[in-house]
Amino acid sequence: MTVFATSLRKAAFAAACALSFGLAGAADAQNLQIGANFPLSGPNGSYGDIFMSGTNLAVEHANADKMINGKLSITYEDSQGTPQRGVISMNKLVNVDKVPYVLSSFTGVLKATAPIGARTKTPILNGSGIAPDLADLGSYFWSVIPLVNFEVQAMLPYLVKERKLKRFVLVYVDETVGQAVRKQMETSLPGLGAELVEAISIPATQQQFSSIAAKAREAKPDVIYIASWGAQQVQIVKQMRDNGVQQQLASFSAFAMPELEVLPEAKGTLYTTQSVNWAAKDPVTQRYVQDFKTKNGGKMPTVYSANFYNAVRLFALLAHDLQKKGKPVTGENLLAQRDETKAFDMVGGRMEFQANGTVAMPIQVNEYDGKTSKMIQVLPAH
Repeated sequence: MTVFATSLRKAAFAAACALSFGLAGAADAQNLQIGANFPLSGPNGSYGDIFMSGTNLAVEHANADKMINGKLSITYEDSQGTPQRGVISMNKLVNVDKVPYVLSSFTGVLKATAPIGARTKTPILNGSGIAPDLADLGSYFWSVIPLVNFEVQAMLPYLVKERKLKRFVLVYVDETVGQAVRKQMETSLPGLGAELVEAISIPATQQQFSSIAAKAREAKPDVIYIASWGAQQVQIVKQMRDNGVQQQLASFSAFAMPELEVLPEAKGTLYTTQSVNWAAKDPVTQRYVQDFKTKNGGKMPTVYSANFYNAVRLFALLAHDLQKKGKPVTGENLLAQRDETKAFDMVGGRMEFQANGTVAMPIQVNEYDGKTSKMIQVLPAH
C-alpha cells in the first residue's frame, strides 16, 4: 500500500466522520445516518479506499437529487477486516449511533456481525464477502454481490474449454471462502475432464511463499488458482514469479485491487467478477461512471466501488418510499419495503433480490495487462 493511498484513506475517513457527526447533531430530525463497517487500516485497508469511492459518491448523488427528506450521511467505523474489530464497530454503530442500516465487508466480519443485525433488526449490506454460507444468515443480511461458488462454477469451464487448462493447483487460505473454492473444484473439475492435482492451504497471515511456489511448480500445473485476500495476494503473485512459476494464474473477485492492476508480475492473470456493463445507456450507470472518472483522474471504477454505491443507493430508494408513505425509516420497515419493491435500477442495470437476500447475475472474466484490467468474456449466471 502506498503512502499516498494511506494518507488519502485517512483524509477521506476523517472528512466523512466529521460530516457524519455534524449531521447527527443537526436539529432537523429528517436527516438520516447509515453506518459503514469497513477495513480502513491494516493489510486490507486498501479495500476501504475502494469501498468509500462508491459510498461517498452515492451520498453525494442522493443529496443532490434530494432523494430523502433531509440529508443522508455515513458514519464510518474501522473493522480492520477482522471479526473482533468488526463486532466492536457493529455494536457502536447500532447501539451508540443508532443507525438503521450498515454497509459491511469481509466474510469473517460479516458472519461475526450478522447475529447483531438480526437481533437489532438492522439490515447488513454485503458488497464484497463471497462465502456461500452468507446466503444463510437471515432476513437482515443482504448481498449485492454474487457468492464465490457462482464465480468458480462459471470460471472453471472457461479455463478448461476456452484456455485448454486441465491441471489445476489451488493455493488457498484455509477458511470458509478457500474451503468453498476447493470443494467446488473437487466437485466440478472431473466432469470437465480436468483435475485438481494439488491443493495448498496457507494461513491468512503468511507472507513468505518460496516453499509454496516450489510445491506448486513440482505439481506441473497448467494453471494456479489463488484464493486469498488483500496484501497477501500481491506477495503470492510476486513470489510465484520470482521463484520461476510461469504458469497461468487465476482467481476470483478479491483480485480486483489497484495494487495488482499495475503489478508487472500480475500481467496476464485472469480473474472473475460480477459482470457490470460500464457502457450501459441507463442514466444511473452513465452518471456513476462519468462522475467516478472525474473524481479519480479518469480511472474506471471497480466492481466493489459499484457494489457499495448500489448499497447506499438502495437505502436512499427504500427510505424515499418509506418517507412518502409517512413511515419511519427503521430496519423492519426497510426490509418490508425491499420485499415489496423487489427490483431496483442500479449501476449496471436492474437488480432483483432473491428470497434469501442474494442476487444472481452474470459473471465476467477479466485480465490484467500490466497497466489496467480489461474484460475478456461475459459468462452466464449459474
